This record gives sequence, C-alpha cells and structure tokens, in this order.
Amino acid sequence: MFNYFRKELDWGGRKLVLETGKIARQADGAVLISYGETIVLCTAVGVKTAKPGQDFFPLTVNYQEKAFAAGKIPGGFFKREGRPSEAEVLKSRLIDRPIRPLFPEGFKNEVQIVATVLSHDMENDPDIVALIGCSAALTLSGIPFYGPVAAATVGYQDGAYILNPTLTQTKTSRLQLVVAGTAEGVLMVESEAQELPEDVMLGAVTFGHTAFQPVIDAIIELADHAAKEPWPLPEPSAEAESLKTRLGALARTGVTEAYRITDKGARHNAVDAAKTAAMETLKAEGLDTEKAKAAFKDLEADVVRGAILATGLRIDGRDTKTVRPIIAEVGILPRAHGSSLFTRGETQALCVATLGTGQDEQIVDALEGEYRSSFMLHYNFPPYSVGEAGRMGSPGRREIGHGKLAWRALRPMLPEKDKFPYTMRVVSEITESNGSSSMATVCGGSLALMDAGVPLKRPVAGIAMGLIKEDHAFAVLSDILGDEDHLGDMDFKVAGTEVGITSLQMDIKITSITPEIMQIALAQARDGRMHILGEMAKALTGARGDVAATAPRISIITVPKDKIREVIGTGGKVIREIVEQTKCKIDIDDDGTIKIAAVDASQAQAAIDWIRGLTQEPEMGVIYSGKVVKTADFGAFVNFMGSRDGLVHISELKPERVAKTTDVVNVGDAVKVKVIGFDERGKIKLSMRVVDQATGADITAQVGERPARGDRPDRGDRPDRGDRGDRGDRGDRPRRERPAYQEGSDQPPLGD
Repeated sequence: MFNYFRKELDWGGRKLVLETGKIARQADGAVLISYGETIVLCTAVGVKTAKPGQDFFPLTVNYQEKAFAAGKIPGGFFKREGRPSEAEVLKSRLIDRPIRPLFPEGFKNEVQIVATVLSHDMENDPDIVALIGCSAALTLSGIPFYGPVAAATVGYQDGAYILNPTLTQTKTSRLQLVVAGTAEGVLMVESEAQELPEDVMLGAVTFGHTAFQPVIDAIIELADHAAKEPWPLPEPSAEAESLKTRLGALARTGVTEAYRITDKGARHNAVDAAKTAAMETLKAEGLDTEKAKAAFKDLEADVVRGAILATGLRIDGRDTKTVRPIIAEVGILPRAHGSSLFTRGETQALCVATLGTGQDEQIVDALEGEYRSSFMLHYNFPPYSVGEAGRMGSPGRREIGHGKLAWRALRPMLPEKDKFPYTMRVVSEITESNGSSSMATVCGGSLALMDAGVPLKRPVAGIAMGLIKEDHAFAVLSDILGDEDHLGDMDFKVAGTEVGITSLQMDIKITSITPEIMQIALAQARDGRMHILGEMAKALTGARGDVAATAPRISIITVPKDKIREVIGTGGKVIREIVEQTKCKIDIDDDGTIKIAAVDASQAQAAIDWIRGLTQEPEMGVIYSGKVVKTADFGAFVNFMGSRDGLVHISELKPERVAKTTDVVNVGDAVKVKVIGFDERGKIKLSMRVVDQATGADITAQVGERPARGDRPDRGDRPDRGDRGDRGDRGDRPRRERPAYQEGSDQPPLGD
C-alpha cells in the first residue's frame, strides 16, 4: 500500500531522518523529517499550467506550528490555531529565501510549500528541520527546482563553533547564525551576534556550509529512489528572442539615458516614458506587448549591470564604496521619550522610542512555552514612502521581517534588565525609501533609544551591500539603492558597532556566491559602518544622562519574600489601594523585587514609603512620621509604619506634665515620633516629647531622658515598714468583734 523510503544519518550528534511515501501521498512531494524528537511534515504542490499573462512567480511558503506538538491546547476563545504568529511568519520567510532563487527563470506556475510542526522536543528548533524538509519535498516533487538546499544553525562559544546548538546551548552562545545553500555555495544567512569580528562571522558561514553537505547528499540519495518525473520546461521560442531584440533596438538608448538621472522620481518617470514609447511602437507593429513587458525588465537589468561593471559608476553617480549623504537628528518630537530622524540619501526613517514598565512587556505564547519580551521594534512601510497610493492595514511579511532584522541588530547592545528595568518599544516609520530602509531603522532606532536615555553599550549602525556578478567580473556595492537591489544579485545587510557585528542577513538571487565575495563585502561593509557611526555621532555620541521628563521613573526596592503577602493583601486589596492612592504602576516579582514607576517623583516616594511601612520592622531610636488614630486617658495611639501602631504614653507627649491627652493631640493629627522601646508582648513604645515636631529633629539631649521604670529607686530602699514609728504591736491592739449572725441576714455565718 505504501511506497515507503527512508534515509537516516547522524548529524551534529543527533539522528536526522527523512521519510516519504507514507503520509500526504497526494501532494507532489511530501517528506516527514525528524531531528531528535522534533518532527515536521513538509509538502510541495505545483499547478501544472501558469495563468495566462502572469509575469511573476507565485511561490507561497506556509510554516505552521501546531500546539499539540508541545502537548498544549491553544489559548483564546476558540481553542484552535488562528492567524500565523510573528515567529511563524519569520520562519516562513526563512524557508522562502534560499528556495526562491533556485526555480528556473521564466517559470510562472503557482507553487505552495507547507511545513507543519507535529512534534517539538524543546531542544531542536523546528525551523532548520522544516527548511531541509521543504527542500527535500521539492526535490522529490518533479517541480522544476535547481536544488536541493540544506541549512544549519551555527553557535559560537569559547572560540569554537557549535553545529546546531540546542535551545539550551543557544542561551549562552555569542552567535545565533542560520546559513542555507546548495552544494556549490551559500544562498542565505541570518544571524544575531555579540559584536563578533568579520573573520569570525565569515568562518561561521563557511563552517555551516561545510557541515550541511552530508544532508544534501542524503536528499539526493532519497530522490534517487523516490523522486517523480521532472516537469517539462517550455523552450525559449524564436519569437521571444526576436521580440527581445526589437525591444532593445527601440528602448535601450532611452533606458540608458534614464539611468543616468540621479533623482529617483525623475529617473522612474524617464524609464516609464521609454517603456511607454516602446510598447506603443510594438503594438503598432502587431507584436505581443504583454511578453514585451517582461522582457523590458531584462533590458533594464542589462543596462544597469553592464554600466556598473564597465565604468565602476552607479545609477546616482557614486563609485562602488561611497555612502550617500547622511543627516542624523534627535529629539524632534517633544512629548516622545526618545526620537530621531535618520536620512541617508532618499531613504528616511522616523524612529520613536517609548519606555514602559513590566506591565507593558509583550507576552509571547510559543511552543517552547510562554515568555515575556521587554524589547519590541515595529517597522512600518506606508505607501507614500515610495510615492504611491495603496492599501494600509496590518503589517505584512516584509514589515515583520525588516523589523526583526533591526531588532536583532539592537538587542545585543541593550542594558541588563536589573540595571535598566524598563520595557522598551521602538517604532520606525519609513517616510522615504530608496534602498535599505531596514538599516536606516537600525541607525534611527539606536539614536532614538539613546535620546530616551537608554544606556546602550555602544551605538549601532547598519549598511546594505549589493552585488553585480557576471561570468567575467563582479562588483560589490556599498549602500545600495532600491533599483540596485531590484536589479542586482545580492542583498547583504550588516549591522554592528565600532567593535563588531551584531546582525548579518544575506539573500542571494543567483545560485551561490564565493567566500571571496563575502569577504570583500564584509570588509567594505565595515568601512561603511564606521563612516555611518561617525555621522550619527554628530547628533548624539551616547545615551543621555537620564530618561526623558515625560518617561516614567522606575524605583526598585526589595522586601523579604515572606512580606510579599503583606504588600498584596487579601485578594490584592492592599496593592490596589496603593496604586489607586499613589497613581503608580507597581510590579512585584516572586523574589521580593518591587518596581515602582511614576512620572511624579513624589508619587513614587509615597508608594515606597507605604510599602516599606508594610514590610519593615520599626527600629529602636529611629524617628518616624505618623498620624494619631486613637486617644485615651493614658496616651495616644499613632499609626507610623503602614498599618503599624504604637503608643505614646501621656508622659511622653511633652517634656512637661500633661493633664489630658487631648490637650496635646487629637485623632487625625500628623506627628513625629521616636521608637523608645518594646514591651514583653512586642508592643511599640513611642515618644513625641524627644522630637521637635516642626523639624523632626531628635531633641533628647535638650529635654533629657525620662528614667525607665526599671531605673527608678527600688522599693527596698524605702524606709522599712517596721521603722515607720512606734505604731504598736498588732497583738497589743484590741480585737474588733464582728456582730453575731442573725437569722434572715444576707451575710453567711463566719464558719461558712
């Protein structure tokens, strides 16, 4: 019944198993892949015919995590998986990027790839497993695909690279790098690093590429047994070649002139004019203008790429290494906690940083378990940034991916949470775009955080590199334009500090690049990054000395663990009262750490005093402020530490004798008291007479201490009762006779 095949290999100390022929047999290609106890089902399905007139390749990759994979039931009202999470979107992009360049040029059939996580062992991340499985499913499907592709994760600790580190090892690794490619070379890199030098990053890419070669061999062996017949590809027709030649004759000169215009808007208008004129002529000649539109893109690429390789000059007149003019500004929004406007050529990012408390942390429900994130970065790309009108809605895959790249670049430089206990959110609004708005977000985000008073370890800058590669030559381009990205062969983004790299992302549009090209690109990117950091320093060299006046001030205090319940109160009654009265935000950790946030310092101090009053023990000899809550003939009860009361004896109200308590204090009076003792039951003895009620100063030395009862002369020192004069012996006194008992009397007889 099943035409079952299986390939197994030991990889990175764990078993990698590829199986096909048993599950999802109606898909064009289906592979069940497991690594450790992480299992992913990967399928590939293609439509046999392309839609008429379609001029793009409709590839869709859907990565989905099922809650049952981790033994969980989804949250929410419906208790089922809903829209893709941010993590699922990012992993879908991770699979898409190395696979997309390997479909043949001109292939326009719709292809859908689905990766479903069925089991997660909490140690082996499903993303790499899914990428390998999707590559294997495509290789088996018969869909035209110049694969297979494989991938690996690389960690770095104590000077050594780690292949496919577990989730536990990742927590201590200085590098989290994913590299994917073919047997010939690298296609995709994505990473987050702790300021590592360029040679270490290049070594990690090379290490990962070498390490996944056995996986590529395993996919090929599986395909030898289970692959379907390959689909036939249409041969380029003579008519298409003739159309391409005719289009070049009509439009090449106009396109060449257009790409000498440095202004983006004017350049695009000139290109459109050349295209329109050519299409009108072709239509008049009876030729297929729909096919000509696709050929026009090839003409643009040929003109731009040829000019760069021939002259070394680019579309806007720069050489291959020059970065566009930069203007960096900070503090441009008066009410924001931190803000910046970063402009590089025709790319501009308005970045705003907001500081919050622990209550503002993002709660992430992942397969690995729920966790909280105290740093968020959101990237928005409105249509007006490229001079277009379009639909605006929730962020798409591109926005999520660009935001995550900038997040990775900045996160390694954030201060430790115990030193800076704020939740941080950066929003990047791209107001103009002509190349590498994600790297503008890194630069603007770094400035906005420092403007908000976030003590970054060092400023972070980013730069995007491009590549033009032909058989006879190649050129690496610094700070690429949008057109150079669109018409080039590589988008290589590097972010970091003056010390090293914090994030690296590379996407290749050709089959692979060599280590030599990567080395040149990294060196050129470092020079560009240093230049950009210098321009940023003209606006701000480091974090401001304090957070903005509009930002909350967070104070941290610690209370004993057994006192937390005193602060919270029954059903949260006490903590709610503190929050309502002081207008503060209060976070309580299980270890007794309490964070109090307030814009007004007096409100924060009121909350601190209240909490300390609930949790601290009164100290002997310390002066406290309090309120009279009750008076009695013998003194006044004063509430002075939260809910704690003590007694001011009437003799301790004033230095002089007091006849009546209410002559000195009444209920509700604010007083200052000094702790002078504790009785055997732990009750607190207070004194007002030794405290200056106006200043709170201790005036014991002025009024003198009242001797304690134990210090008074002993009764034994008094004259003996026998020495009180000659009072006569009791035996000499006449005995007093009691009246005799009478019947009916209420007094009992003496004998009873």
